[in-house]
Amino acid sequence: MFVLLFILLAVLIGLGFLDALWWVAAAVLVFALVHYGRGGTRGWRRGSDAEYGEYRDYRDRQERWDRRYRRQRRGRWMRQERRDRQDREHRG
Repeated sequence: MFVLLFILLAVLIGLGFLDALWWVAAAVLVFALVHYGRGGTRGWRRGSDAEYGEYRDYRDRQERWDRRYRRQRRGRWMRQERRDRQDREHRG
């Protein structure tokens, strides 16, 4: 696909020596390839909607992971604290 677009671009540039309108067509093709090839941008916002969606999904997964394992760690900490307290009581 990329090779065909590159050949088309070369042909349009070559035809541009006959008529400048072909150079305009080549410029439009280059703009379209650059703009839509990376997902495009809207306004001042950086990145595409797809990139933001991927980030949001990652953030949500990370948050669920943290919540799930924070509870398990809290239980482990509380058990360890009880054991430490019992050890101190038996020694003291």
